Amino acid sequence: MRLKLPRLLFVALISLAVPALVQAQRDIGSVDVMTANKTIPITVSSSNAELNRLANFAFEAHGAFRRVSSGALYNVQFTPVGAVQVKVDVLRGGTLALSQVVSGSSTRNALWRAADLAVKTMSGLNGIFSAQLTFISERDGKPEVYTGDLFFGGVRQWTFDKTQAMTPRWSPDGRRIVYTSYYRTGYPDIFMIDVNTQQRSQFVNFKGVNSSARFSPDGQRVAMVLSGEGNPEIYVSNAQGRSVTRLTRTSAVEASPAFSPDGSRIVFTSDSAGGPQLYVMSSRGGSATRLPTNISGYCAEPDWSRADPNKIAFTMRIGSGFQIGLFDLSTRAAAKQVSKAPVDAVEPAWLGDGRHLVFTARAANTRSIWMLDTETGKATRLSGNELGKVSQANVLLP
Repeated sequence: MRLKLPRLLFVALISLAVPALVQAQRDIGSVDVMTANKTIPITVSSSNAELNRLANFAFEAHGAFRRVSSGALYNVQFTPVGAVQVKVDVLRGGTLALSQVVSGSSTRNALWRAADLAVKTMSGLNGIFSAQLTFISERDGKPEVYTGDLFFGGVRQWTFDKTQAMTPRWSPDGRRIVYTSYYRTGYPDIFMIDVNTQQRSQFVNFKGVNSSARFSPDGQRVAMVLSGEGNPEIYVSNAQGRSVTRLTRTSAVEASPAFSPDGSRIVFTSDSAGGPQLYVMSSRGGSATRLPTNISGYCAEPDWSRADPNKIAFTMRIGSGFQIGLFDLSTRAAAKQVSKAPVDAVEPAWLGDGRHLVFTARAANTRSIWMLDTETGKATRLSGNELGKVSQANVLLP
């Protein structure tokens, strides 16, 4: 008989009664804020009012830049060209540093791609603006799977099941989304959406809990949590949900697996030490090693940066709430706190520059997605009120 659970272990952290999230667009805290002379002073403009608004908002959210009215090091200009093209010009002084026409799936998408080129030209950082998100929204009262761009344009709803859906995750090529849902059976099963055909199929539906499915960076394997053989353990299958192999064998509860950038290792959460902590093991199996985060007795929901293989972000309990922590594998020093929100900051997901991530800001009755610059602590709200409670964002890299 399958165990029917009202919610999955470690999928969502314990909700706390904390002050309501302020809805106005603003920073929600900073840690070790970068001084002005370490940011790049720029101006951003477009002859098109909407492009001008979007571009200025995006660069304002990016912690490496500082918009100024005078004394700019770079001047960035965006010009619409046709229906799905945008021309970007970057000038340093009187010298043209970049001039290129960029195509996209829409004018908005072309703008984000052009802005990414400007970021690379001015800072050397990988662009993040053209990333895509999949996430959970409760706009219609129940958690359903959605997608949209980083700034919540082009939002599309993918499920209409009126039941609990959670932890949607992109395949690396953006053609598939795996997620857990109570659809059909009333039990937590893993489903897959084919984005091109818009067809959904059942990925795995073993007895017990089937949750936390996540693709490897090459898209050939999927890590997941299954409890059919007892307590929740980490398993890996092929990309079709077959050849399922058990990796962990403990009396503890394992959760939230995420692959390393090269796919050779998996980081996950286990309470084998008495409380949730982070562990790393080979993605082919073997023994697991605890990461010496040394910052909190509750560390969960890890995400491994693909741009910087030394960085793992995670959710940690701090005091009576939760914030985002960052562990550096290259130093193995104690993890550091990189968010300082007045509400819970949970469910981190890296963007493509190894510097920024998105996370869920969670208060008693609200959920919203924010972007965090882990170097400056600058946080900017991305999701709007029209989507209701929004959470569990996952990033498709440009």
